[in-house]
Amino acid sequence: MPPNAERPLQPGMQTLAEEVDLYRRMFLGTLACSSVGVGFAFDVEAAEGAAAPTAAPVAASAPHDVALRVNGAAHRLRVDTRVTLLEALREHLHLSGVKKGCDRGQCGACTVLVNGRRINACLSLAVMHEGDEITTVEGLADAGKPSAVQAAFLEHDAFQCGYCTPGQLCSATALIAEARAGQSGGGGSAALSDAEIRERMSGNLCRCGAYPNIVAAVRAAMQAGT
Repeated sequence: MPPNAERPLQPGMQTLAEEVDLYRRMFLGTLACSSVGVGFAFDVEAAEGAAAPTAAPVAASAPHDVALRVNGAAHRLRVDTRVTLLEALREHLHLSGVKKGCDRGQCGACTVLVNGRRINACLSLAVMHEGDEITTVEGLADAGKPSAVQAAFLEHDAFQCGYCTPGQLCSATALIAEARAGQSGGGGSAALSDAEIRERMSGNLCRCGAYPNIVAAVRAAMQAGT
């Protein structure tokens, strides 16, 4: 082509400006695709070359022998030191009356008595209770006869689904003993107001809302004696 001759336009182009704009868009599109390809290749290579994260190894806990007295009977268990008292009672001694609720010490369903004091079994390790006297709901009755607390709960319909009832019974049993011993302002008297009973039973939740009947049952049990 002669030096001064005009170059023909691409097919479909009417002006030189249109052709320049076409080439510009083609260039930008090619550049964008190249960037995406390079980025994808980099990510794949980085992912393949990076070492997979590994979880920190959990230290093994050696089994531990622990002697427990539960409901008047001696038991010797070999348990992991991380086993809670709740797990030991339910899974090793098969005392299903001890209920697992929140597993965080908030609902009171797992309440048991340890040396006469009420505790949340889910928050205590079994190995911490070597030689302790533990009472679950199965141990409240005397020779098959319901205790005063159990009889009062039956008489006043102080339960609905019954899931929280074992913990409620253990807590109420300890509450009455605490009041008679003069603890927490009881003054050595078994007479507590309904407000005091509700406060002292506040660690035991009832999702069915049987609280009025529970208070009435505790009041009746205090009057009848345990």
